[in-house]
Amino acid sequence: MNFLEFKSYYQIKEHHLDTFGHVNNATYLQLFEQARWDIITEHGYSLEEIHKMKQGPVVLEVNVKFLKELRNRENITIVSQGREFSGKVGTMLQKIEKENSEVACEGLFKFGFFDHKSRRLIDPPESWLRAIGQK
Repeated sequence: MNFLEFKSYYQIKEHHLDTFGHVNNATYLQLFEQARWDIITEHGYSLEEIHKMKQGPVVLEVNVKFLKELRNRENITIVSQGREFSGKVGTMLQKIEKENSEVACEGLFKFGFFDHKSRRLIDPPESWLRAIGQK
């Protein structure tokens, strides 16, 4: 299964910072999540669709590597690409790049597609696979 690569652009703001003046470790997860929401929403699978169908993506596991410091008002690019999807579980690699293309942070996310009624993972619908960039 091949996946498209998505790029999202953001600027680090004051509310992202910790007392050391750089991005708080938990904020990296929020930035990655925002990029994932932007991807699926722009490709037809919005929060409204999730509420309507009572089905949506859930993160099952994450491995984050902090590589370079991010500071206030830096412009960043989040590069997101699915790596695999087998059965009910897939993986996505996301990288936060600085303006000079250095990777500041990398996260490998394991995710599934969750049915809110049965409270179990289910096979994802084609509309969602298209939204995450499966070719």
